[in-house]
Amino acid sequence: MIKVTLPDGSQREFPAPVTVADVAASIGAGLAKAALAGRVAYEGSEPALVDTSFTIDRDARLAIVTAKDADGLDLIRHSTAHLLAYAVKSLYPDAQVTIGPVIENGFYYDFSYSRPFTPEDLAAIENKMMELAKKDETVTREEWKRDDAVAFFDSIGEKYKAEIIASIPAEQKITLYREGDFVDLCRGPHVPSTGKLKVFKLMKVAGAYWRGDSKNEMLQRIYGTAWARKEEQDAYLHMLEEAEKRDHRRLGRELDLFHFQDEAPGLVFWHPKGWAIWQQVEQYVRGVYRDSGYQEVKAPQILDRSLWEKTGHWDNYRDNMFTTESENRYYALKPMNCPGHVQIFKANLHSYRDLPLRFGEFGQCHRNEPSGSLHGMMRVRGFTQDDGHIFCTEDQILDECVAFTSQLQRVYRDFGFTDILYKIATRPESRIGSDEVWDKAEHALIESLRRSGCEFEISPGDGAFYGPKIEYTLKDAIGRHWQCGTIQVDFSMPGRLGAEYVDQHDQRLTPVMLHRAILGSMERFIGMLIEHFGGAMPPWLAPVQAVVCNISESTAEYAESVAQTLKKQGFRVESDLRGEKITYKIREHSLQKIPYILVVGEKERQAGSVAVRARGGVDVGVLPLDAFSSRLAADVAERRNPEVSTQP
Repeated sequence: MIKVTLPDGSQREFPAPVTVADVAASIGAGLAKAALAGRVAYEGSEPALVDTSFTIDRDARLAIVTAKDADGLDLIRHSTAHLLAYAVKSLYPDAQVTIGPVIENGFYYDFSYSRPFTPEDLAAIENKMMELAKKDETVTREEWKRDDAVAFFDSIGEKYKAEIIASIPAEQKITLYREGDFVDLCRGPHVPSTGKLKVFKLMKVAGAYWRGDSKNEMLQRIYGTAWARKEEQDAYLHMLEEAEKRDHRRLGRELDLFHFQDEAPGLVFWHPKGWAIWQQVEQYVRGVYRDSGYQEVKAPQILDRSLWEKTGHWDNYRDNMFTTESENRYYALKPMNCPGHVQIFKANLHSYRDLPLRFGEFGQCHRNEPSGSLHGMMRVRGFTQDDGHIFCTEDQILDECVAFTSQLQRVYRDFGFTDILYKIATRPESRIGSDEVWDKAEHALIESLRRSGCEFEISPGDGAFYGPKIEYTLKDAIGRHWQCGTIQVDFSMPGRLGAEYVDQHDQRLTPVMLHRAILGSMERFIGMLIEHFGGAMPPWLAPVQAVVCNISESTAEYAESVAQTLKKQGFRVESDLRGEKITYKIREHSLQKIPYILVVGEKERQAGSVAVRARGGVDVGVLPLDAFSSRLAADVAERRNPEVSTQP
């Protein structure tokens, strides 16, 4: 008898080998219909994801995978990528298929074809996919010898598939998946039939080099998305529409915040209004430094090659560094701030009484990112970090991590982010340092989140070779996730660069170095803020907090005096004294997403008041100037954020 143990601990016995599908059917017709795959584990082995046709031939543990599981959604997307290739080959037999993996929220497949695919082609391909899915053809797994598989794909003109398979060791079995007349190379598993694929949409076509090498042929990459339920896909497509409306690059132009140009790829040209936002963010973080016991420092932009050799960057990261030469010495623009902070620490001999020692810097870094990866302010070549490094003893790690998590939560809340995801990346296989030290560091990170009342995930093996870390991810107004903050425990760099402190026994020891950042890249974070608020920045961050508009020429002098009074109180205010109609002025400044528009006519001039319109067309009413000033001051002091809606 073969015993199959299910996730709830119950067991089912079968007199002979049995498929995953058979086990699902024995549990119930509903599960049999929903089953997409299985996760099977034999004694002494890790669970493996398998097709529903997989045969269990001895005692095993089994979990049935459905569309409700994360694995199930990946299976749907992977199988939909194959359905895409099937449809393309049906419509365009001369097209050659290459690779088609799952990506976040969907999939893509690369094709070689004689002409560019058009939007009309995409529509035809999507319709063909729907037609093939409705046929509910069985998807079957086959094992082939490598050379037979190479010969087969060569015979049908699929040179790319043949090339991929030829690179696999000859002794290795090749798995192919067949659905109807279409056969594709794949490790699997796949859904049991095409009828399981019901909710998908093709999104766009882009170029992609074969094997990612610019020396090779340019292929056509068709992107798609696939979901278990139509409601989920509709929500995703709506989110994409909202993201397009909120795109920081478009808003940057429309609101006159910044621009990019070819003469400085990956670098930002900040305009006065955009730089005003930057200054508010920087001054806020500077206050956090000050209130949290950090000493602000500034390290050089360019450092000698020898220092980067000591840190390991010259050998392992040089292709991503901008380098230069002067007087027969090689230098690099810093890609990160930590080596400079170690030099500042080393400049004086520190006692254990000095620790923890906290340095903070708005450190400008440069990384030679590939041009194809640049994306507005979200991926740049020159960026500034709100970078901090804490030099401490092993016993101080826990308290510092607890304090940092609390500090980070407060900062994110002030910027309007209350939904934070926490992940702890633990020790990788290849690492330095004793298990005892790793135990202490990982415990400190875990305990810091527990003390803060945070739910968190463990990401086994994803820590750096020098230490574990916490990653803090924000959820924005339309549901997107942005990994921003981090705190990393580093046992390596201080020792490599000769950092020491004197303990209570007059011994010289190497400090632990905690790398921490809350915002990460200032450029990226400001881009996130712009998209989160749809450009409608809260008053404390808005580059222009209020604009004063006169109704007639006779009130121009009063309008200007109102603006000057507010400016002297420290507010960012402009006056609009043009001879345009007041409705035109209000509309124009509303499009610029100004928090407050102050309208002054003859009645307001005589009363020393202002008619206040808040963003969104809200009529606040007529207020004495002092009352409005108090309102705006409260907005700024309390960092009040307008309600973040799904409409920018």
